[in-house]
Amino acid sequence: MQNIELRGLVVDSLEDMKAIEVQCLDVSTQSDFADFMFVAGGSSNRHVRAVAGSVIEHAKQQGIVPLGVEGMADGEWVLIDLVDVVVHVMLPATRAFYDLERLWSLSPSTTSHG
Repeated sequence: MQNIELRGLVVDSLEDMKAIEVQCLDVSTQSDFADFMFVAGGSSNRHVRAVAGSVIEHAKQQGIVPLGVEGMADGEWVLIDLVDVVVHVMLPATRAFYDLERLWSLSPSTTSHG
């Protein structure tokens, strides 16, 4: 499955489970581990786990086994590694604290290293 198709599969899975504020970041020029990174929210630990479970199930139905899944037990932040697409599903407070969208939008020339 090509990255664009996988991205569509993730979008459909997130929308099916009513994920909150879905963002898709193109990180292909910033990373060598993924081309796209999704950041989405859930309204409760149960919702976060359900959203993540939907992404995992839809991927498996297409023959894609996640390289890794972290955080399902707590449901505060679940990370799903689909190789070229990484999905983060988080509670609102966790998402606000880590602010991945802002972090990944910084260009290398504006990032402080000191």
